[in-house]
Amino acid sequence: MNSVFRRIDLTCKLFAPVATGFIISFVSLKASALALSLWNILSVLLQYFLFMSVFHGIPSLRERNQKRVAILSSMPRDSPSTSDQENKRSLLYAGNESELSKISWKRKMIERFFKIPYISAWMVYLQQDVVLPGVALALLYFTILSFGTLMTGALQWEGIPAYVIGIARGVSATIGIAATFLYPILQSRISTLRTGIWSIWSQWACLLVCVASIWVKSNLISAYMLMGGVAASRLGLWMFDLAVLQQMQDQVSESDRIVVGGVQNSLQSTLDLMTYVMGVIISNPQDFWMLTMLSFVLVSLAAGLYSLHIHRVRKHLVHFEKLFSILSWLRQPSQNRI
Repeated sequence: MNSVFRRIDLTCKLFAPVATGFIISFVSLKASALALSLWNILSVLLQYFLFMSVFHGIPSLRERNQKRVAILSSMPRDSPSTSDQENKRSLLYAGNESELSKISWKRKMIERFFKIPYISAWMVYLQQDVVLPGVALALLYFTILSFGTLMTGALQWEGIPAYVIGIARGVSATIGIAATFLYPILQSRISTLRTGIWSIWSQWACLLVCVASIWVKSNLISAYMLMGGVAASRLGLWMFDLAVLQQMQDQVSESDRIVVGGVQNSLQSTLDLMTYVMGVIISNPQDFWMLTMLSFVLVSLAAGLYSLHIHRVRKHLVHFEKLFSILSWLRQPSQNRI
């Protein structure tokens, strides 16, 4: 189901610029802006209508989050420890009421701070077993290695025609759609965890081409290497996105799923915004290689965090015994292989 929804999303992103281009070319720019505005308004209304239909159609969605409340109420800040109680007794015995009132005031401030909805949502998020995969996925939003405005502007500055960038963007979107077909096959054969680690490291490997393009002297070849590496990396990117989403749905309790999803989306949006902040700080197209290296480092960090999660869950990353058995089998003469 997640693959189908992601496929629809990527398909719309592929054909939306084409439809807009047709309207601009054969009607006018004003008509294109008006059509997009009306489409967005109708989409928002339809989306809210569907949300409300699902909310009222499933009674369990309207129930209070009893489990989250129980977890928060059982935290140490709500139940004083034995040492705190002994300190209170000693202070009362000594008659030091001012010191006692100061401690109670600090405790009340801490309790009020942790009861702020935003803070409590982050507390729930950090307690989840999938926090490392979530942070790893969010780090992938802090990148300019995509066919966004920053990379498009840099390519145009290099002299790449707009139609070539458009073709590369279409190829990138097509590879992303192919990932939605490939993910269910891999997930059914090697599990969600393994699909995630193979996906993130395959994306990392494809981005090595982008890093290598920094040292290519020919601007044309460098630009084509950059576009090719980014387009190829979409296969691993979207499979990793689906793998992390699947893990959040499977491992996060139903009562916490909305809160965790909200924090995850806010983290991804924040890091996506940081991409444009870095574009403002490093605004010279000649320094685009700095943004490329920064993006590659963040993807490497994301791959490392997910690998750490895999090692924590499965106690290993690779079955070395199977790898060694395959290598020993390959070293045997062909007549001895069975």
